[in-house]
Amino acid sequence: MKRLFQLSFILLSFLFQVSCNSAQKVTNSSDDADVIIYGGTSGAIATAVQLVRMGKTVLIVCPEKHIGGLSASGLGFTDLGNKSVIGGISKEFYQEVYKHYQNEKAWNWQARSEYGNEGQGTTAIDDQLKTMWTFEPHVAEAIFEKWVAENKIKIIRDSWLDREKGVKIKDGKISSIKMLNGKTYTGKIFVDGTYEGDLMAAANVKYHVGREANSVYNETWNGVQKEKFHHSHNFGDRKISPYVVEGDPTSGVLPRISTEDPGEQGSGDKRVQAYNYRLCTTNAVGNVVPFEKPADYDPKQYELLRRLFRGGWTGMFGGGKIPNNKRDVNNVGPFSSDNIGMNYEYPEASYEKRNEILKEHISYHKGLLYFWGHDESVPERLRTSISKWGLSKDEFADNGHWPYQIYVREGRRMIGEFVMTENEIQGNSKVSQSIGMGSYTMDSHNAQRYITKDGYVQNEGDLGVDAKQPYQIHLGTILPKKQECSNLIVPMAVSSSHIAFGSIRMEPVFMILGQSAGTLAALALDANKGIYDISYSDLSKKLVQYGQVLEFKQQ
Repeated sequence: MKRLFQLSFILLSFLFQVSCNSAQKVTNSSDDADVIIYGGTSGAIATAVQLVRMGKTVLIVCPEKHIGGLSASGLGFTDLGNKSVIGGISKEFYQEVYKHYQNEKAWNWQARSEYGNEGQGTTAIDDQLKTMWTFEPHVAEAIFEKWVAENKIKIIRDSWLDREKGVKIKDGKISSIKMLNGKTYTGKIFVDGTYEGDLMAAANVKYHVGREANSVYNETWNGVQKEKFHHSHNFGDRKISPYVVEGDPTSGVLPRISTEDPGEQGSGDKRVQAYNYRLCTTNAVGNVVPFEKPADYDPKQYELLRRLFRGGWTGMFGGGKIPNNKRDVNNVGPFSSDNIGMNYEYPEASYEKRNEILKEHISYHKGLLYFWGHDESVPERLRTSISKWGLSKDEFADNGHWPYQIYVREGRRMIGEFVMTENEIQGNSKVSQSIGMGSYTMDSHNAQRYITKDGYVQNEGDLGVDAKQPYQIHLGTILPKKQECSNLIVPMAVSSSHIAFGSIRMEPVFMILGQSAGTLAALALDANKGIYDISYSDLSKKLVQYGQVLEFKQQ
């Protein structure tokens, strides 16, 4: 009898557990949540994690199949600035990277003891902070996926916002968003977690694309910048002809050179700084996927590069070393992976047009890799060197080993409650309501390649102006003007001028702003108030409680 009672009790317990699990599944299958996040970037994930930690329901709906944005798509050589102002979830990410690489099994293609780092005045492994700032793409993606699983965050992937009529506004608030597949999602607060600012724009929030004139915000480094060269990503004093027949304007202009007037120094325009893909390359024998000749390869597209090599140029790969004999490859020099002038339409383009732009960028970039390795104008030693390199076989395996995400260095930028400018970055104007900090150089890549008055080719727009010290980022940069939309938070396409965004746009900062966005939303839900009705005092205390750094303390 005792045995029968025990079995009955076990059976009832099992049935009760099944019932609870079923109820939980029904709850989790809901398409509604306290907060709906559109986008799968690093900042979006940080927002979602913070909301769950504060006891709120959250749903991520995103066009991506692979989450993490650029952090998980090739940008593994982190642009840092001052590490001491990276706190909260952002710092946790780099602590997770550190933990991963403490395991000897993580070093498949290189001994851990052999790995070093270069650039940015940092070491690969900082034992005091127990953080690591360089990493492989698949490691970053695994960390984000781990956070999603641990926090039971529901993500609906490959789901694209109906940007024409998918955002429903009622009484100045977003009530729901609809995808192209017809699915609708309802929440109390919405977060735009995209690089492009697609949800923000669809909600009719005001924004800017391109470069403001210096006169708009009393700046020096905005707008057209023809007078000074800050990096080596220009033709400098090299007198290289832009014409098909050198020196003959009647012969036509070479590909990828604009014939438009570049504009006056400091004037505004609609030009967008160049995009590229942050490739993950390797020379580790057994892990190399050779650079292939694209089907539409046209060597004439790279004639400017030929002329550079003939003039003595010896540049090739930019970027920096990451673990396992890999390299995060970035643009370097006057003609490289930055596809200058070919992305102006991208921020506001339709999905179809964006896809065309992406294909063109991929074709250009793959053709460039093949050119480097095979064209006779490239010095033989460089061709020999690049022949040992290729895409990493163990990265982006379901995408031909090509990164999932193009580097959208700048899309739309909201014009919100507060606009960050170079004056705040440089410390000339105070920030009264800090929700996090940045510290990296105000960094802009080239926006155009044009013909000078003397008849030579030149690049324009590339510059790097250091912040004097780490700076505070204002709460108003993630909030639209209240009268435009009162339940939307925008931690990615933040309210800033072009040149200020050049510093703010770093991945550690996006995660910082994402966590702050999640904190603000959670406090509003707790108090049953609007996001604009939460006192800064309450918000700042909660941010500090969760590890955010809101002010710089000189060491």
